[in-house]
Amino acid sequence: MVRMTTGSTAGPSPAATVGTAAPAPLNRVEQELRIVLRRAAAAQSELARRIHPDLDASAYPLLAIISAEPGVHATELARRFGIGRATISRQLSRLDELGLIHRAVDPEDNRGQLLTATESGHAHVEAARTARLDYLSQVFADWPDDDVSALADLLARYSASVDTVRGRAAE
Repeated sequence: MVRMTTGSTAGPSPAATVGTAAPAPLNRVEQELRIVLRRAAAAQSELARRIHPDLDASAYPLLAIISAEPGVHATELARRFGIGRATISRQLSRLDELGLIHRAVDPEDNRGQLLTATESGHAHVEAARTARLDYLSQVFADWPDDDVSALADLLARYSASVDTVRGRAAE
């Protein structure tokens, strides 16, 4: 296990890590994540433009979840993405204006909205997903299947760790 400090089993305190050099593996992970995140942001922008030229890149992941989970609540999306109600409302309004989603009042809670993708929304998400899978098949064309599976496992583990740390920070 990589630790930011030595001699402490409680983990680093913010004061203890100021000015402390991170271990080499963490430096490498930080560098690679920076590159991956920059490329992911560019790819997300491209996917959003493919769906509609006026679609903000940050709205694409919302549309993808709405398409995959019909009837999801707007408040659940805001919670998952860690964004406020005003931001989620603005993004959902844009998706609605573009004819990509349908909003309905939740019959169990008149304050809530149930979201579903329109046929157009589903078709655009599926086309974007197909393009993304085609791209990934090119990226990983010369990787053994076991390596691709290992990467997927490590990414899932990373995501779970991020969720755990974020959960602790929110408490």
